[in-house]
Formats: sequence, C-alpha cells, structure tokens
Amino acid sequence: MNCKHLFLSIAVLFSLTRTQAQTTLGSDTADRVGSSLSLQQAVAIAIKHNLLVNQADVQLQSGKVSYNQAWDYMLPTLNGSASQAISNGRSLNPYTYQYTNTQVNSGNYGVNTNLTLFNGFVIQNGIRQYRFAYEANKMDLQQQKNNITLNVLLAYLQILSSRDLLAIAKEQANVDAVQLARLDTLNQSGALLLLSNLTDLKGQYAGDLANIATATNNLEAAKINLFNLLNVPYKRDVEYDPNAFTLNVSEYNDNPDSVYGRSLQTMPSIRAAELRVNAYQKAVLAAKGAYYPNLSFFGSINTSYSNQATTKIPTSISNDVTNQFVTVGGTNYDVIAKNQNFADHMIPFGDQFRNNKYTQFGLQLNIPILNYLQVRNRVKQARINLRNQQLLSENTRLVLQQNVETAYQNMIAAYKQYKSYMDQAAAYAESFRTTEIRFTEGVINSDVYILAKNRTDAANVNLSAAKYTYIFRTKVLDYYQGKLTW
Repeated sequence: MNCKHLFLSIAVLFSLTRTQAQTTLGSDTADRVGSSLSLQQAVAIAIKHNLLVNQADVQLQSGKVSYNQAWDYMLPTLNGSASQAISNGRSLNPYTYQYTNTQVNSGNYGVNTNLTLFNGFVIQNGIRQYRFAYEANKMDLQQQKNNITLNVLLAYLQILSSRDLLAIAKEQANVDAVQLARLDTLNQSGALLLLSNLTDLKGQYAGDLANIATATNNLEAAKINLFNLLNVPYKRDVEYDPNAFTLNVSEYNDNPDSVYGRSLQTMPSIRAAELRVNAYQKAVLAAKGAYYPNLSFFGSINTSYSNQATTKIPTSISNDVTNQFVTVGGTNYDVIAKNQNFADHMIPFGDQFRNNKYTQFGLQLNIPILNYLQVRNRVKQARINLRNQQLLSENTRLVLQQNVETAYQNMIAAYKQYKSYMDQAAAYAESFRTTEIRFTEGVINSDVYILAKNRTDAANVNLSAAKYTYIFRTKVLDYYQGKLTW
C-alpha cells in the first residue's frame, strides 16, 4: 500500500463523523493551541469544541429537561385567575337583581388546584420511559466522544506519517544531489564519459524535488484536517509530538470474535439502542394506561367584587305622621312614629373580597368509554415505534459485527503488507547499495542506477506507509473494544 492509499483509507473513515462547517471561535479558544500540540491536548480540545460532540451534549440536556418534566407531572397544578370588567347601559345588578342603567365595575378572583390520584400508571411509566431515553442520550454523547477521539488519533497519526514520508523524500533527494554534484564536477573537468548520465540525474533530481513538494502539501493537508476536527482556527507553526504513539509493529493477538464480544459490552451505541428499546416498551405501557379511569382531586377558592354592592348605614331619626290616629275625648289625634333613616353605602373592596369568598373541594372520576378510538390507536402506534426500535437495535449489532470483521481483515492485510514491504525494502536496499558503488566507479550507466534507485525509493515509501496503516488498523480495533491507548 502506498501513501496515496493510506490517505484515502483515513479520509473515508473521517467522512463518517467529521464536521461540515466550522464556527467562529473567540481568541480564548485559539490560545489553547500554543506552539506545540500534544495528542492529549488535541483530544481534549476536540471533545470540548467539536460540533458533533456539542450537538450530542445539547441533546443530552434536552433529554434531561424531558425527564424532569416527566417527574413534574406528579405534582399538583395550581392556577390563579382574575378578571375585571366595566359595563355600561342596562344591566342586571347581581346584588339587588334589579336592572340599572349605570356603569358597573365588577371583578372575579380565584385559585384552583388539581392533583391526579390515579391514571393507569401513565405518569409512572412516562417517568421510566424518559429515564431510559435520557440514559440513551448519555450513551450517544459518549459515542460521539469516542468517535472524535479515534478521529483525532488517526489525524495525528496521519501527520506523523506525512512527516516521515517528507523526510524520506528529502533523504532520497539528498542521495541524488550527491551523485549529481559528482557528475557535474566530472563534466566540468572533461572526465565525464557519457553526458546522458548527467542529464538523467538532473531529471531524476527534478522528480525528487517534485516529490518533496507533494509530500509537503500532504503534510499541510493532514495538519489542516486535524484542526478541522478540533473545530478551531488553523495555526501553521505548531510542533507535534513524534512520540505520541508507540510505533513498534507487533502482531495483533485478538481474533474477530473476541473483539466483537468485547465491543458489545463497551460500545455506547449498542447500549444506547438497548436503552431506547426499553424506553419504547414503557411508552407502550403508558399508552395502555389511558384505558383506565382517571381519578383526581380538585379544589378552588373564589371571591368577587362589584361597585353596585351596597349596605344600609343608619343616619338620622325622624318623627313621621302615620295614617293612624287615636281618639281622646272625642278628638282624633295623629299618631307620631319615630323612624330610623338609612343611607346606601358602597361596600369596600377589602370587605367584599373577604365576605364573598367561597370554596369548593372534591374528587373527579373520568371513565373513558369512547373517544374516537384515540387510545387504541395510540397503543398501536406505540407498538409500531417499539418494533421499529427493536429492528434498529438488531441492525446496530449486525452493522457492528460486520464493521469489526472488516476492520480485522483490513488489519491482517496491513500486517502482511508491512512484512512483505520490509523484505522488499531490505532486498532493494542491498541491490541499490551495490548498484550505487558500480555507478560511482563508472561501471554502469545512469539508467541502471535510476531504475535501482526508484525501486528502493518506492519500497521505502511503501514500507513507511504500511507501518502507519497497520497502526491505524489496530487503533480501529482498539476503538471497538473501548481501549484506545497511545
């Protein structure tokens, strides 16, 4: 496998979870990337600022709100009401029950409460449903953190690989530069037997410089890709830790069955799918609860006010002649009676507020009989949702098993390629060593030298790329087992 294939393999995996856009961040975030960037710092920055991780965290907060709301349905409702009205024209005085043509100011005020005592365990099952959903959101967040950790590891590994390939390209150019200088010296002294040897080396060296330019561009692209995952502004002059990974290649001991078995226990996506199945099971029970009667306690306190509410206030006492009389000695005398006079007085707001108070408490039982078959259809829909989630859970396991098998086979192939390239590089290196000696002594021409040199260079590039590809494949298997290390 050459360098180009390594770039393609890593790019395919990055495309699964990389962000599609970057947000504008403040200087505080940019300052977190200093003159050097370790792998641990890169992972921490990505977990804090990556868009997909932050979106998963927002979903977790939303799930927490829904879970808290499910608990809050256990509380009673308490509501206050107040109304104030002004009416003009002919209206009925609610206190005298007589019609009046004056302006009437009135108000009604109240507080009411309601507490569900039993509703078929709808609330209790709703609490369990949202608890499972909230736990699933936690697993989703952890999965995104694991994904971004793997991607940052691979991006960092790609930087180290690109840097090694650049060093190889420069070393290859230096070898040709030495030979080119030697031939140029011979040409200037008139001792060069074949001018084509010099021109061939010039063409070879020009190709070496082109390879250096390509390797430099690949290194910069790898750095930009890492910053894209971090979701922070790109900084060019950053040093990377060459010892971030243990680059010793050793055979991977685990088999695909053991890797898959551990991945079932460690992958958050598997646990999230199981939790959502549990949530939908509770949703079915909550929907069934609507078949049962609903018993609730209710109570209210109300009062009212009107400017037409009046009371009689005694004022003065008058001596009034009545229609009665008494006869004394044949003479009629009118009867004088003392009468208490009263005046209408409006009852103050505070007195009406206290005196007009009335309360009501009781129990209410609602028995569902026929409500457009809504309950039955909701139960059916809940069961459909449950079955869909069960299918998704089963498919999640299947996809995981297939991904593990694919990753394992890729690792095996990468290891075999690495071993083969080691033998190839060693063989071509020895061949080039003898060819270079013969070329220096003038025994062979430049075409033989260039052929041997190109084979050696390609073998060294393939060996370096194969080493990093194998490490990359082992990190993917570690990711599935939840034991990413560096």
